[in-house]
Amino acid sequence: MATASFYGQIAANRRNSVLLSLVVVALLGALGFAIGGAASGSAGTGAVAAVIALGAGLVAALLAYYAGDALVLASSGARQVDASSAPQLFNVVAEVATAAGVPMPRVYIIDDTAPNAFATGRDPQHASVAITVGLLQKLDREELQGVMGHELSHVRNYDIRFSLMVGVLVGAVALIADMFLRMTFWGGIAGGRRRRGNDGGEGGGFAAVMMLVALLLAIVAPIAARLVQLAVSRQREYLADASSVELTRDPYGLERALAKIALDTEPLEVANRATQHLYFENPVKAATAESSDLFSTHPPVLDRINRLRQLTGEAPVDAPSAVVGDRAPVVSAQLRGLGAGDSGSGPTPPPPLPQPPQPPEPPETPPGFTWRGWR
Repeated sequence: MATASFYGQIAANRRNSVLLSLVVVALLGALGFAIGGAASGSAGTGAVAAVIALGAGLVAALLAYYAGDALVLASSGARQVDASSAPQLFNVVAEVATAAGVPMPRVYIIDDTAPNAFATGRDPQHASVAITVGLLQKLDREELQGVMGHELSHVRNYDIRFSLMVGVLVGAVALIADMFLRMTFWGGIAGGRRRRGNDGGEGGGFAAVMMLVALLLAIVAPIAARLVQLAVSRQREYLADASSVELTRDPYGLERALAKIALDTEPLEVANRATQHLYFENPVKAATAESSDLFSTHPPVLDRINRLRQLTGEAPVDAPSAVVGDRAPVVSAQLRGLGAGDSGSGPTPPPPLPQPPQPPEPPETPPGFTWRGWR
């Protein structure tokens, strides 16, 4: 099997993300142009309406830009921790942040035993990472590094900002389409067009064509934009996986982390469909089981694992369990530095590995004697 380069995967994923985002912008502009042309019968007015639609999407994105991270952390019930309360977790995050060349993010703990994590923040200077207690209980240090590499890659690649902008544009498409359909239903646009036609106004044929186009786009554009948003989300997950390997130089820990989280059937209680795209792996287990790849916020775990295996030239596997095998060490939350009260009732940590035999002590020497002779 040919070995892939994570640099090549990073470049391809970034290119695909930008192209998909331009599709959303084009849909928003086309919808605005069609509605403006249908309402006025003029291409010039349609162009103005397209600019207004794009401007409205930009304003909405800026409003969400500054308040989105605080809302997500609050809705997840995350509590901030420091180096004294979670020393080993802080150590792992600091190591990966140094490798990524980003400032140390704020670290939060979510009191939920389902293993997962997410990053949020508009830029590296305002970033936060949130980790569930279950992730700390069920992953070893190497696997935790892989997950933190993935999340801090989202920060370094400005994925949160990127996804926010795309999401707001998708919402703007749906909002404008809904407004147009309601106005058309109540006769606001069609009635005005008929009055202009009776007055002998120009552009009646153009307005009729634009009305049909606008109706079609109002129905299709929100669905298409949502599908594009999901495709962008999946591309950014692939990008973060490849970037994590770039930071840690270790695909194996990330592979095992993906497999363990996928095989864990416990749903994350604090997650919902509005925040599921932020997490390392889709926390809504019902959505993961029922959704097709086209409507999923995350790529299939098996596909993510096999892409990582391409980086080392290994053969693909048929199931996540093949990656974990018999290697499933469980480390208690106490060893992560959370304290006895936060550790839960998880399994006890594995016994320490046996120490190698020590070399024999050198023989005692008589007083005044050295290995170079008598003093």
